[in-house]
Amino acid sequence: MSEYSQKSTKITNFYKLSEETDILDELIQHSRWKKPVLVIPALASEFTDPENRPVFENILRELKGATYLNDIIIGLDAATQEDVDLLKEIFCEIGLEKVLIQWNDGPHFKRLYKLLESAGIDLSERGKGRNVFMSFGVAIVLSATSVGLLDADIKTFKRRQLDRLFFPVEVFNYQFSKAYYARSDGRQFFGRVKRLLVDPLLIALKRKFTDAGEEKMLRVIDFLLLFNYQLSGEFVIDTELLQRIKYTLNWGVEILTLIEVYRKANQIAQVEFTKGYFDHKHQKISVSDADKGLHRMSTDIIATLLNALVIEEGLEISNHFFRDLALTYQSVAEELIKKYAENARLNALSYDRDLEETFVNEVITDAIINVGELLNVPQNVSGMFLRYTAMSPEFDEFNRLGLQKAIMEKEKRMKQEYRSARDLPSWERIEEKIPGIRDQIINVIEELKKE
Repeated sequence: MSEYSQKSTKITNFYKLSEETDILDELIQHSRWKKPVLVIPALASEFTDPENRPVFENILRELKGATYLNDIIIGLDAATQEDVDLLKEIFCEIGLEKVLIQWNDGPHFKRLYKLLESAGIDLSERGKGRNVFMSFGVAIVLSATSVGLLDADIKTFKRRQLDRLFFPVEVFNYQFSKAYYARSDGRQFFGRVKRLLVDPLLIALKRKFTDAGEEKMLRVIDFLLLFNYQLSGEFVIDTELLQRIKYTLNWGVEILTLIEVYRKANQIAQVEFTKGYFDHKHQKISVSDADKGLHRMSTDIIATLLNALVIEEGLEISNHFFRDLALTYQSVAEELIKKYAENARLNALSYDRDLEETFVNEVITDAIINVGELLNVPQNVSGMFLRYTAMSPEFDEFNRLGLQKAIMEKEKRMKQEYRSARDLPSWERIEEKIPGIRDQIINVIEELKKE
């Protein structure tokens, strides 16, 4: 028998209990007075690369049947005019209508990004976070009642999966609905960041907060642990809530979204997308380069989570907090790796335990310590070092070689890194900062329609 028990009063689990159910007609009925909008962030390579294009086109073909959608926004990054023209041709061939191409490198949206940056909103970091941030603003201006987010690289996508995700928000009036699924292809486990970073880090934090009696922190951690797949890129959110949540540009966007939902929503659902395999592109670990792959993703997620606890929830940290956390995390991760190894053996799956342990010990543990140093650097640390090296003759030779300059440059970089972990304001706040931003976005949409 399929699982159908509810684990919490805070979150409703919608399980996939039947293969036959088709809820399309009911969604179409509700779309008569509601305006659901779908956002798909995509790189041009999703359809210009011959290997990726069949995956992307399958998504578009499936979406052709989602007639309850009022609009589909394709947030397009790293694209030329030729790429945009090709994308339009693909839409015509498939017969997909009501699509708006948000060409981020085009003149219209460049103008909007400059307007936002002129108001002090730093959108210099390119990537999915920036792309989605703008798409949400466009969806709000289009008078969407709910907004869904769907990745462009899902190899096994079916329209009925999206129907299930929209249903709690459209029909039951939930404020937030998040997808979950098994990250496996039947041969091996995927979802390494969720399994080896998010879950053990949350469990480690729960152990620390339980020992310290930190009830406020425990409530946040328990909420995050209720989600079966915290890092899934697919969700639907009520627009009223969407306007009030903060954003981030880095890989911590899913975690920050859940924390914002914890703070600001009360009708929350997670939806089982499929009983079968769910597959999309996979990032490399990149042990030696902290700015790439799962290494960069891990650092961003840790920084986003801990920054939220420190800044918004008032977590007090000390010099030994992060060292203790790293040790507790390692212990928990080792326990979980053993469980995954045994699960893999029971199901005759391939499992590289050495690689999993390397990821934990050489990437995530170091990332926790590095983020801790970033968040816990005393404000006067550079002044202390500058005074000490200036007063001690032993450092004269090193000062002539640029030691003090290096200290100042390091502090500057750390401050920039710290600021980059900060959140972007909500669209509600942006409209207060830039009163004419809504009209500017409307003008861009109207210009695109004419073209």
